[in-house]
Amino acid sequence: MMIIEESIMIHAPLKRAWRTFTDITRWKDWNTILRNVSPDKTEILTEGGKVRFCIYPFTFPVYFEPNIEEVVPFKKVVWASGVYGIFARHEFAFEEVHEGTLLTSREVFRGLPVRALSFLFPESRLRGLTVAFLKELKKAAERR
Repeated sequence: MMIIEESIMIHAPLKRAWRTFTDITRWKDWNTILRNVSPDKTEILTEGGKVRFCIYPFTFPVYFEPNIEEVVPFKKVVWASGVYGIFARHEFAFEEVHEGTLLTSREVFRGLPVRALSFLFPESRLRGLTVAFLKELKKAAERR
């Protein structure tokens, strides 16, 4: 098992940070980490829906189609997916604080390939992608 947890302070109101994150159709305007993003049913992240995207941990793409398991408006989004024997559950928790919005990303990876193929997807590389995604979201929410 591998757990990657990172937080970022977004100097923007909670509603703006939330809308920036949940409006999938606008991700192409600010997000360079999760590419080729396409929603399943709606233009926003919706419980019971799916979203498709790929990441490039190195030179080759890895495609995901996570199920949106939980959406608590202005609080959290949870999605989960499995690919190549690896199961990942990703939670994004939003908290309104005095300075704006505190966003915490927590991703848990499970499955035999997590250990066996850790040289292909080292924790440091996956953590770097998470941090980059959060920084891009922060920048987008703060400039709107």
